[in-house]
Amino acid sequence: MRIAFDARGINWYKGTGIGTYTENVLKNLISIDSLNKYVLYWSGENYEKFKTNNTTIRMASKRYHRFFQEYFFPRDIKKDNIDIYHISQNGIGLSQNLNCLKIVTIHDLIPYIMPETVGNGYLLKFLRDMPRIIDESNAIITVSEYSKKDILRFFPINPDKIFVTPLAADSMYKPLDKDQCKKYLSNKYNIKSPYILYLGGFSSRKNVSGLIKAYEKVSNEIKEDIKLVICGSKKDDVENLMKIKLHSKVEENIIFTGFIPNEDLPIFYNSCEVFVYPSLYEGFGLPPLEAMNCGAPVITSNTTSIPEVVADSAILIDPINTDMLADELYKVLTNEVIRKNLSNKGLKRSLEFSWLKTAKNTLKVYENVYKTSQISSNII
Repeated sequence: MRIAFDARGINWYKGTGIGTYTENVLKNLISIDSLNKYVLYWSGENYEKFKTNNTTIRMASKRYHRFFQEYFFPRDIKKDNIDIYHISQNGIGLSQNLNCLKIVTIHDLIPYIMPETVGNGYLLKFLRDMPRIIDESNAIITVSEYSKKDILRFFPINPDKIFVTPLAADSMYKPLDKDQCKKYLSNKYNIKSPYILYLGGFSSRKNVSGLIKAYEKVSNEIKEDIKLVICGSKKDDVENLMKIKLHSKVEENIIFTGFIPNEDLPIFYNSCEVFVYPSLYEGFGLPPLEAMNCGAPVITSNTTSIPEVVADSAILIDPINTDMLADELYKVLTNEVIRKNLSNKGLKRSLEFSWLKTAKNTLKVYENVYKTSQISSNII
């Protein structure tokens, strides 16, 4: 097969779930598949590690992305006799002018389910384009059984058209020496006390405000000085969160770190007393899995896809019930046996996920779609 892959999201969405997915799936695909040929549509730098004997890099300008999507890509795909074109960013940018098999990865339908949490520009584009993307694609890859159910709820298509390929944590997320990690954070970030960790985005659906309120409740009951460390680029709903912090009775114990470079993220996971992820909606939810890979005890939501990912290896809470979250935080922070048990179960569960497995499943989708198309064309 000759496969074209829209790899622009690796740089466009770096640090997000889509960027992480695109980079890791593609990296593992080309490492395991020497039989098929890949054309990678790229934007930006950092493409050297994707140059192999079976890949060709084609550069595309971000400024003129519409020209490339509507004219250059279709002509290039036709000229190269491409069999399959895979778009990993929810199918956004899928041209109507393509004459090959089309596979899209739809991570979630958040714009349909929680439109108030999405920017207006993206919301309008998503709502406008998604029905056509669903209809014109030959196969849909999604990241959880829950997301598959959501797609079928809004679009009553043949379920066999949707393939589930779960995500995974990067190999850098692993258990490290906890004392060395704490020393590193003390020197670089001046974090010297034990802490509860949140790491992720600041969209209102992430429910960080609920975590701050639960922390305020539990901090009055714990004698030990335990901070709340919140990591992530200061955008989306962060101004509102800073106001909540400002009016909190424990303001001085709430630390917003801002952007954290990738290489430091495993150190934060390894050093925390507990990782908390009280999100209201996730198509998959990578941070709890990353935390489990590092051996961190995890408290997270009992909603959407998250229980599917963590199974019984984390404490599941109703994310809108701050009292419940505060109670579970107290139990974990005051009981070393519970923390150790969660750590062990999380590590064991995390071994069931790998990007290599995701890539193998993705390749099976390619083969399945291609084989089906060949059978159909022979019948015709």
